[in-house]
Amino acid sequence: MIEVSIRVIYGDTDQMGVVYYANHFRYFEQARGELFRSLGGSYQQMEDEGFMLPVVEAQCCYRAPARYDDLLKLKVWVEEIKRASIVFAYELRRDKEEALLATGKTVHVCISKSGRAARLPDAAVRLFQQQRADKKEIEAHG
Repeated sequence: MIEVSIRVIYGDTDQMGVVYYANHFRYFEQARGELFRSLGGSYQQMEDEGFMLPVVEAQCCYRAPARYDDLLKLKVWVEEIKRASIVFAYELRRDKEEALLATGKTVHVCISKSGRAARLPDAAVRLFQQQRADKKEIEAHG
């Protein structure tokens, strides 16, 4: 699990001054990329190896609004790994506040460049399994 900081820019808000609902999915994407990098990998490396991870399902539960100039903290972790898919989970809060602003999940299926479902590359599975083990240890001790 990692935590990513995001500053809400004016362009992320709607007419009511609240973060536009679809931008939460952009934030989730940013956090996934940072999680990959924190583990020593990247989406680009997977694509270079001939694999992609398109989103096949996305959900977000909005609990409270985020607003312009808020500093947000977004936690992301791998919730589940299967043979050809992976599930990421998210928790969004304002910096230094406990209340959840949003929670979410995205499901990704591994595909080859030809567009066919493919087994997750072994290197990616090892990265994400290590992250899951680290998260479980943190939860057990903290």
